[in-house]
Amino acid sequence: MIELGRVQELMVVREKNFGVYLGQKKDDAAAVLLPKKQVPEGTKVGDKLKVFIYKDSEDRLIATTSMPKLELGGTAVLKVKDVSKIGAFLDMGLEKDLLLPFKEQVYPVRAGEECLVALYIDKSGRLAATMKVYSYLCSDAPYKKDEWTEGRVYEINENLGVFVAVADRYFGLIPNRELYGKCRLGEVLKVRVTKVREDGKMDLSLREVAYRQMNADAEAVLARLKEKNGVLPFNDRVEPEIIRREFNLSKNAFKRAVGHLLKEGKVEVNEDSIRLK
Repeated sequence: MIELGRVQELMVVREKNFGVYLGQKKDDAAAVLLPKKQVPEGTKVGDKLKVFIYKDSEDRLIATTSMPKLELGGTAVLKVKDVSKIGAFLDMGLEKDLLLPFKEQVYPVRAGEECLVALYIDKSGRLAATMKVYSYLCSDAPYKKDEWTEGRVYEINENLGVFVAVADRYFGLIPNRELYGKCRLGEVLKVRVTKVREDGKMDLSLREVAYRQMNADAEAVLARLKEKNGVLPFNDRVEPEIIRREFNLSKNAFKRAVGHLLKEGKVEVNEDSIRLK
């Protein structure tokens, strides 16, 4: 079966002056045209060619020897070439650009930008792109706990956290407890794998493991103390919201940092304040 949106090897079954027809066998009635300009020199009936199948401007299946940047069901980062009344057009490596309809955009894209998309077949039977990539991501990531990598934000859920496509391909989630600042859709983040679940999906963090991060957090608290003339008007039992606002830290990270400074004799903690010594 000749499959729309996929790279496949097909046989040359007929030759015409405008190209060759390709099929799975010599008498394939469903043969698809490979235009003459795409036909490798010296090609003859019976030869096999590696091609990608898409649709031309008249909705007819057509083959190309140009290789696309993604196949059906896959994900890739593509450049926006233009934005029209029906959506954005993306460069997928072929003569014909790929439509990203407005309804499939999770945020408005502009010409010249790059965005992570998946390739699917729309209701009219045409290839199209979607930025709603969750169901197209893979769960067989080759990462282990505490490895660092990069991921692209594709969804933000107030209840769960920030969904990230690790390496633009694998499932990842930064839980709310690991968020200490705002993330933007489309933003590429450096993330640490904190857990690989049984289903292959990953929990992520923007921070180092606690014992490595503690020194940096302690320095941040010390710097803020110096900015405030050596006094913070609260102790280490302050509300988490204030800690996030002042230091972009979790309460546990803040307490570890203050404890580290106490141990080093750099601060003192009172009922209503933290002070430089």
